[in-house]
Amino acid sequence: MGNILIGVDIGGTTIKVGFFSIEGKILDKYEIPTNKNDNGNQIIPDIAHSITGKIKDLILKKEAIIGIGVGAPGFIVGDSGIVEEGVNIGWKVVKLGSELKEILQLPVFVGNDANLAALGENWMGSGNQASNFVAITLGTGVGGGIIANGQLLSGVNGTAGEIGHITVVPDGYPCNCGKNGCLETVASATGIVKQAQEIIDVNPQSNLGQHIAEHGRITAKDVFDLASAGDQDCQQIISQTGDVLGLVLSNIATIVNPSKIVIGGGVSKAGKPLLDAIKHSFSIYALERLTEVCDIDTAQLGNDAGIYGAAYLVKDNLVNNK
Repeated sequence: MGNILIGVDIGGTTIKVGFFSIEGKILDKYEIPTNKNDNGNQIIPDIAHSITGKIKDLILKKEAIIGIGVGAPGFIVGDSGIVEEGVNIGWKVVKLGSELKEILQLPVFVGNDANLAALGENWMGSGNQASNFVAITLGTGVGGGIIANGQLLSGVNGTAGEIGHITVVPDGYPCNCGKNGCLETVASATGIVKQAQEIIDVNPQSNLGQHIAEHGRITAKDVFDLASAGDQDCQQIISQTGDVLGLVLSNIATIVNPSKIVIGGGVSKAGKPLLDAIKHSFSIYALERLTEVCDIDTAQLGNDAGIYGAAYLVKDNLVNNK
């Protein structure tokens, strides 16, 4: 058997690729653009071409590669390797696993990108290989992954761990999934901007209103910066966001009973104020037996969590189970 794992993380803008040792040391990593033209038909050939080129650049024998793990946005059913739907990259029923395997003649394993980010964070990040673990990613949307009794949960049709689509405001903002009031509409970067816009609509003379008048737009980072500068409206947005997240995580913890919950993604860069608000809310809503054993922390691997998790998917299938 070889000694190198390859992890691929397909994003809407870029595709990240990493070469790893079995122990989880990153040997090389790079990015290529995500070509979404023609319903993303060029994505798989682009990945294969880049991996072939990198193997040559690193002067590796193909036999050194144990296998390739790929994280893709969308719904992946079980071990099929089929992406049933990947809206952000134009995919509909794409046989990612079998097509990439046919081109590269290497074992290929496929998982949902958010789930694999959780695997990666648990393997080499702040999860410390916990058997019961929850990761939530707060970015443009809200993603998540759940590990229970050492196993990543995927569910009957690949929908387990879709934390961002838990309903938190039944009559709330419309979500991209077609529902209303999903967690994603509140706790994502987009949701935070919507909260800010509500304040601007009511009080155009607020600091938020003045900011948008000067700059023409408002971002989640602007909200965090204004909160740090002492703006009470923005501090309230962070407090409300943390309260909703703490409530959702307390309900998840009641089902999973994790020892660790980690918060990642761009929104987590709000830092200590958001983390403290989440912890405070969690302590109010969760059973004491849950709070006694569950640590809530920020993720450590950042944008690399996906490639770590994809590499671990190979290790879990071909090394750990041997």
